[in-house]
Amino acid sequence: MATGLPVSSAVLCLVGISTAVAIADVTIDACIAKNSIDKPALAPDMQSLCAFSSSLGALIGYATSGMFVHHLGAQGALGVMAIPPATVVFLGFFIYELKTHQHNVKEKVINKVSGAVKGMVRTIKYPVVWKPSLYMFLSLALSISTHEGQFYWYTNKTPPNPGFSQEFVGLVHAIGAVASMVGVLIYHKCLKDYPFRSILFYAQLLYGVSGLLDLTFVLRWNLALGVPDAAFVTLEECVSRVVGRVRLMPMMVLSAKLCPPGAEGTFFALLMCIDSLGMLAAKAGGAAVLRALHVTRSDFGRLWLAVLLRNVLRLATLGAICLVPKADQTDVLVPRELLAASSPAAVSDDEEERLQLAKLTSHTDDV
Repeated sequence: MATGLPVSSAVLCLVGISTAVAIADVTIDACIAKNSIDKPALAPDMQSLCAFSSSLGALIGYATSGMFVHHLGAQGALGVMAIPPATVVFLGFFIYELKTHQHNVKEKVINKVSGAVKGMVRTIKYPVVWKPSLYMFLSLALSISTHEGQFYWYTNKTPPNPGFSQEFVGLVHAIGAVASMVGVLIYHKCLKDYPFRSILFYAQLLYGVSGLLDLTFVLRWNLALGVPDAAFVTLEECVSRVVGRVRLMPMMVLSAKLCPPGAEGTFFALLMCIDSLGMLAAKAGGAAVLRALHVTRSDFGRLWLAVLLRNVLRLATLGAICLVPKADQTDVLVPRELLAASSPAAVSDDEEERLQLAKLTSHTDDV
């Protein structure tokens, strides 16, 4: 870094990349949220399709990143990484929008932004909205992250640590991406018709119990059972990815269901911001716990305590399950007052600017 790009400039570039991807992500989420309101029965299916595509992309990334770094070097690999985000530009050509000719475009945009912000503030005040939002935050925040400590433990060559190579860890993550796709299929085929509260309760329960596999591995009990490290860590990764995906899918459907008409993108961005704060709190909490237990790159004596505390906090989240509505995943959750608040002009604008999943919705109408 001393002879290349300054650290501050590199950080700004990474922030810019993340910002651009986030904007594209919010745009796609707005399409999903709008169509989830228009076609409530298709909300779980649309989230399943998006999650499956995301897992497929992760699989391709994990499977090819090592090869690119090996043959092209770090800079060459970063150059290749710039290609997929650039292809997002072409996605805009496939989003259906009716062209309109307005002379007061600036005034119209200001009115829309102002209305969206006011609608967001009005919506978040309803208990049916802020309660599940609070649950999703707690579910993410209380699951403190011990990943950094476990990664150094995985790759530490000193016995009795596993001493995995970084290439093997990447392979395990690639297998985990396949398991994540399996989790999406399980949700789509078997679980999308269950009420929100029921599926989130059992998913969170399994999420806490599955964490015991990590504890078993850190304490080296798998060797006492005669299970090799490589096989056990692969099993643990697959189970955690499947359970984690089944846990997150209903949350994504619920988030889309809470968005008010006319402010889907704004409100979904707010919900994703809340989720991001939850994940940030989980990472900060995990780092604080690892520091308090004096877990370092070479001292893993109390790593098992951090993993145990993480599992206990995951199970403690079940105490807040009452914040989740008992409604089915195909029900309309937006308060009637917000649905009725849409003026004829707003409805007309929605018809003009509707973002459609043309093939999917037309197929459903035919059926």
